[in-house]
Amino acid sequence: MSDDKVVPPEEELSVAGASNEEAPVDETKRLADELKEMTDRYLRLYADFENYKKRVNKDKEELVKYGQEHLLSELLTVVDNLEMALKHASDAVSTGLVQGVEITRKELIKTLEKFGLSAIEAEGKMFDPAVHHAMSHIEHADTKENTVVEEYRKGYKLKDKVLRPALVAVSKKPAGHGHGHKNKKGTEAKDDDAKDTNNITEEES
Repeated sequence: MSDDKVVPPEEELSVAGASNEEAPVDETKRLADELKEMTDRYLRLYADFENYKKRVNKDKEELVKYGQEHLLSELLTVVDNLEMALKHASDAVSTGLVQGVEITRKELIKTLEKFGLSAIEAEGKMFDPAVHHAMSHIEHADTKENTVVEEYRKGYKLKDKVLRPALVAVSKKPAGHGHGHKNKKGTEAKDDDAKDTNNITEEES
């Protein structure tokens, strides 16, 4: 007698049907996973491309905005020389020559301003390390501390960017300022007390 189990026909159909049902489910899951992976890859590529476009546009804007930076920096040396010549012009120099240099300086500045150049305000302003470079500190008893009291070299901006800072001298309070005044008052107060004590002593005697 054989030990082989005889499977009824209806059970065989049931097993076959279950296998056929599992196959479409597995295929659907595989396709869903592939679709998700491709979607994620597309989104990453799209984000990278958008960032690339932003960088390119920013570089183009910077180039248009500050493309003349090097040229303007070089021309500022010419402006400095003209201003130095005017500053040290002696009385022996022809008035017409001085006027000619001044006109040239003004015209050059006007031309540079068309490209976005502007002078940085310095003398009399509060010291700003973003636009001023302190070369020295000068004691000023009657000036608010950290005020620009002298400009050694004019500073300039190219639009909103500092092309070069202004070289300046900044005020500071004299050493011991304020304490001496108090000491003086304190001394005077002591002298008055001494006088009052002497007067009392004389009256008592």
